[in-house]
Amino acid sequence: MSNIESKTPVSAGEVEKSHTYDGSGTEDDPFVVEFQKDDPSNPMNWGQFRKWFIAAIATSSVFAVTFTSSAYSVSANEVFQDFDISTEVFIVGLSLFVLGFAIGPAVWGPLRLIANIDSRSELYGRRILWIITHIAMVAFLGGSAGSQNVATLLILRLFAGTFGGSPLVNSGGTIADIFPPAQRGLALTIYCVAPFLGPILGPIVGGFVSENIGWRWVQGVCVIFIGIIGILGIAFIPETYGPVLLQQRARQLAKADGKVYVSILEKNQGKKKPSEVFKRALFRPWIFLFLEPIVLVASLYMAIIYGTVYMFMGAMPIVYNEDRGWSEGIGGLSFMGIAVGIIFGLIYAIWDNNSRYMKLFAAKSATAESRLPPAIVGGIALPIGMFAFAWTNYPSIHWSVSIILSAPFGFGCVLVILPIMNYLIDTYTIYAASVLAAAAIFRSLVGAVFPLFTTQMYHNLGIHWASSIPAFMTLACMPFPLIMYRYGAAVRMKCKYSFEAAEMMRKMQMQQTTATAEKDKDSASE
Repeated sequence: MSNIESKTPVSAGEVEKSHTYDGSGTEDDPFVVEFQKDDPSNPMNWGQFRKWFIAAIATSSVFAVTFTSSAYSVSANEVFQDFDISTEVFIVGLSLFVLGFAIGPAVWGPLRLIANIDSRSELYGRRILWIITHIAMVAFLGGSAGSQNVATLLILRLFAGTFGGSPLVNSGGTIADIFPPAQRGLALTIYCVAPFLGPILGPIVGGFVSENIGWRWVQGVCVIFIGIIGILGIAFIPETYGPVLLQQRARQLAKADGKVYVSILEKNQGKKKPSEVFKRALFRPWIFLFLEPIVLVASLYMAIIYGTVYMFMGAMPIVYNEDRGWSEGIGGLSFMGIAVGIIFGLIYAIWDNNSRYMKLFAAKSATAESRLPPAIVGGIALPIGMFAFAWTNYPSIHWSVSIILSAPFGFGCVLVILPIMNYLIDTYTIYAASVLAAAAIFRSLVGAVFPLFTTQMYHNLGIHWASSIPAFMTLACMPFPLIMYRYGAAVRMKCKYSFEAAEMMRKMQMQQTTATAEKDKDSASE
């Protein structure tokens, strides 16, 4: 292997500068293109304002999509009048949108991965998926606003949710692309709250819009919201996915001097058929879900919470609109307690990360289990909030009591979800994308199912016992964070893929230590 210096500009507008690449520029020994130190084309080297602006747009997209999923839920009376349908059919519109969230990660994630190996990789990456899926969401939601029959409404909402699954997959990846691990904690914390805050705030806004200007304008407001965010993303979010950027650079360099260049990822992984990569990416999440006990239990816990959030979309109108006679607009305000709890949970999570976890991280004593103490607190708050809501929502008790006491549920949502997601990332490292995809698909499936039986469950069991069922579920899951905090290290070593990930990280750290030592030795000899 040898080194060369290339002074070819690698991107439009970039100042011409010297790059050093390993290789000889031949088919057998191509130049290996990777990001250089302080490389301005590396998204992690962009300015802080630019990175936070991109992160804000990406997070807003997730918020807008989940907001849209639930804003529809408070339009029942108007949709009943237009299409003469039952409550169960109306709720299907909510469930199909959330079902799309399960379909989306199974499609958009593998499509993005094809960028790693396909010779036409410039056609893929995050940016092109952003453009296509946001345009499609606007089109399908706009069509749903003009639906002339319920079948059209339901089908278009399914398609809108499926394309809406793309931001749920790729927005988090965008944040990971632009922030180094030590800097991305706050950005990812805020991002992870968006899928839970969006569904809670959707009915608050949607209720007043539906009551005053009709259910079609609920969809219209969502179209405008997503459209604005989509335009901002198209205008201000460039491609951030490293493998795509490096392959684009390799092609530009090869075109400039006629030599052979490959990206570092292509060099390490070799050429693979897109169909093989797509198939592996499609099935791997299910392998993790059913063969890794940690992933299964953690995903089940998060799915119960997510399903309960969407169960509230059908439960709140029964508890407050039917039993207390509230209007759709005022009824939407019943979600304020959960929303406030989510915000307080976010504040607590940031405080815990800065005051406890970062100290452990700096001292190099942090383990995957170090992520879990907030989940222990959240696991206690969840059933407290649910049981308190269940048994204080009598019409004879002032409405403020049950709404205020629903706040611990929102608080617990954040404190359970965030630590568990970080725990899965730290446990599975090189497999983290597949593990998180498995969790996202599973929780979306459960989130789609829960609303389907909510109405009948509340009418048959009554608002108190019906609300208690998810409370008992969260109570059953409460020991999980504590057990994993105590025994997680031993369990991880007995799970195939978590053990493989740990061994891979250990070898990488050893190689890095060896390389650093050799570099220091060479510097000393000079």
